Amino acid sequence: MATIENPAVRDDLNQARTRMTKALEDSRHELAGIRTGRASVSMLDPIRVDYYGTGTPTPINQVATIGIPEPNMLTVQPWDASLISAIEKAIRSSDLGLNPMSDGKMLRIPIPALTEERRKDLVKHLHKVLENHRTAIRNIRRDSNEALKKLLKDKKISEDDEKRGLEEVQKLTDDFIAKLDAQGKSKEKEILEMK
Repeated sequence: MATIENPAVRDDLNQARTRMTKALEDSRHELAGIRTGRASVSMLDPIRVDYYGTGTPTPINQVATIGIPEPNMLTVQPWDASLISAIEKAIRSSDLGLNPMSDGKMLRIPIPALTEERRKDLVKHLHKVLENHRTAIRNIRRDSNEALKKLLKDKKISEDDEKRGLEEVQKLTDDFIAKLDAQGKSKEKEILEMK
């Protein structure tokens, strides 16, 4: 990053970087939940279970221990055995296509191999998630650029400061979109990898 002297421009850039970092982290978290052919603890992140009829959907990892005893098997062991049927029901009704088996104390969830059609659907979903996050990063760029233009209009920064600021915001945007695309390529390769 070029040296930005003006503190107002630096603040704007730091704020944009912070927001873009959050968008990238959010995409990493969302991509982790997309199913591949192998077991992953984060697969169950989107699933919520009604904890003791409180009406508050709670993530499974907050009411149970999730394990991976083998590459294509997940285990879910609730801290309270009375929750096992609620967890089993939540997993069955999710769109993950998983079929848990209960022994009364623990759920064993075999991870079926993905069909070619399901892989293509997952890749489409992956591209949609990536595009949503690209849009979020571009919106952050727009907000940052508008803030710089307002600083110039209010005569708080010079035209040179604005120009340098706009260039830096564009570099940040390009950098974060490249990181997002790299995450996407890696996840797509994981999904399409035949077992």
